[in-house]
Amino acid sequence: METVQELIPLAKEMMAQKPKGKLVKLYVLGSVLALFGVLLGLVETVCSPFTAATRLRDEEAAVAELRAARERQAVGTQALLEKGKHQEAVLSGRALSHRLHAS
Repeated sequence: METVQELIPLAKEMMAQKPKGKLVKLYVLGSVLALFGVLLGLVETVCSPFTAATRLRDEEAAVAELRAARERQAVGTQALLEKGKHQEAVLSGRALSHRLHAS
């Protein structure tokens, strides 16, 4: 509140000195930008609980998706290992049968 109370005497003093147009435009631009900053901060403060809840839900969904992908990858790797062991057993059996016939 102190800055608002100081702003009125500042405006009166500026008008008494008859400032140039560029200086007034600069002060008005700065004031408008400061007002936008205050409004954006207010909107962010009001909306932050909703965005935090949404962000938390999104993070939980991403973690669940990663877990599911890891489980799928583990199952696929396990299947490949079993298939590789089966093929190895078949190939070693064939190799033994060839040796038996060759000797």
